[in-house]
Amino acid sequence: MLYPSRTVSIAIACAWQDAYEFARQPQNLPQWAAGLSSGIECRGGEWIAESPMGTVKVAMTGVNPFGVLDHEVTLPSGEVVHNPMRVMPNGSGCELSFTLFQRDGMDADAFERDAAAVAADLRTLKTLLERTP
Repeated sequence: MLYPSRTVSIAIACAWQDAYEFARQPQNLPQWAAGLSSGIECRGGEWIAESPMGTVKVAMTGVNPFGVLDHEVTLPSGEVVHNPMRVMPNGSGCELSFTLFQRDGMDADAFERDAAAVAADLRTLKTLLERTP
């Protein structure tokens, strides 16, 4: 079965390496990912976040030279949601993209709200990164 998907992206006026370095660190999530984390801490080697969905576990992909920021979120139900995310060079700045999948049981309205929340989070990240000298 294929799930409907949508990729949300944003251009950011900073070097892709700087965007990658900031976004790959779970401890920075509360600064920009309101849809995922209002607070996060490392417990026993796992990143545990307080989110609008309840307490979740966040596992980021390993450091890599390709700008891959994929991460998995384990929901309170135990369901694991894979979130593909990338940062790519774009001229003197970068492009950051996040792909959403409309999971089983998610109606069209919930999918739209999820996409809007991701877009808002990416705008917040853009603001943070463009302020950094």
